Amino acid sequence: MENGGVKVLIAILVILVIVAGGVLAYKITQDKQETTPVANENGVEIEEKEEEKTVQIFKGNDRPFAVMIDNHDDAWPQAGLQQAYMVYEIIVEGGETRLMALFKGVNPEKIGPVRSARHYFIDYAMENDAIYVHFGQSPQAQSDIKKFSIDDINGIAEDGTTFWRVKDKAAPHNAVTSMANLLKSAESKKYRTTSDETSVLNYVVDEVNLENGEPATEVVIPHSQLQDVEYYYDEQNKVYERYARDEEQVDWDTEETITVKNIIITFCNNYTLTDTENKGRQGLKNIGTFDGYYITNGKAIPIKCIKESREAKTIYQDLEGNIINVNDGNTFVHMCPGNSDVEIIGSEEAGTTNTTNTTNNNV
Repeated sequence: MENGGVKVLIAILVILVIVAGGVLAYKITQDKQETTPVANENGVEIEEKEEEKTVQIFKGNDRPFAVMIDNHDDAWPQAGLQQAYMVYEIIVEGGETRLMALFKGVNPEKIGPVRSARHYFIDYAMENDAIYVHFGQSPQAQSDIKKFSIDDINGIAEDGTTFWRVKDKAAPHNAVTSMANLLKSAESKKYRTTSDETSVLNYVVDEVNLENGEPATEVVIPHSQLQDVEYYYDEQNKVYERYARDEEQVDWDTEETITVKNIIITFCNNYTLTDTENKGRQGLKNIGTFDGYYITNGKAIPIKCIKESREAKTIYQDLEGNIINVNDGNTFVHMCPGNSDVEIIGSEEAGTTNTTNTTNNNV
């Protein structure tokens, strides 16, 4: 009996040791899964940390390129707009608008059609620390490029390799370029191609939903009697689909609808210049504090848009004076005359907000 008891006790001890070993092995395995070691280039193990979320639309140290994009209806559809992190739309002569698309850390193979410079677009190239790309220029733009020592790439002055003309559009709406070509040109001119400047907009990784904003499922922005833009909210994808003059805006090559995450409206008056060519070119009263709207994720809030000088970054604040947080996505900035009948439309129950503004003439 005594020998039998000893054997039972030994068996129990063996079982306990096996169970304890199993528990220890499981714990070690779990610890390894939580902090899996990886080896560096010298073979030394380092602990891999959980990746921190960072803003994607504006990252890296590539210097932006600001490209003037033709917005005449003979130039549609355009190439590259969907890959731009910001696009400014501002009125030019004849009631047309022109676009300036900003690219950073992307490599579109076709951008355009590219058109000529206007002097007030230079202000927004400067505040983004961007290389300014255009195909020709107005007299005042030519003067200001020299005055502000702007790093620019002018298609008219290039050697014929940076830009090319396509056959499926008629001149002057058919000059295009690529990011690879622009970078090669910038390097040949010994322009700085990196930048440590922060973004104009305060992008955040957490979703901005404007909880106290008014519903904005449709936005109508009349820049002039000729050019109006409409945005329609795609609730499933949380982006706005862009239309102009009642026509869906699509990419030149992919034919996919242009979508926008953020819309900014600034009520800012334009006026007609008297220059040597008398073509009705415009000026922009864009220095001062102006009313505006920030629109994203189906909501809109009123904001203040503050630009203290032509070189200064525009500051976008809510009505309490806080810099607005902006969703991590592409942004279209619309500079509209103060008397524009901008409409922000919500659900049928929410109704329509008319945001006509006539007091923004600060200079």
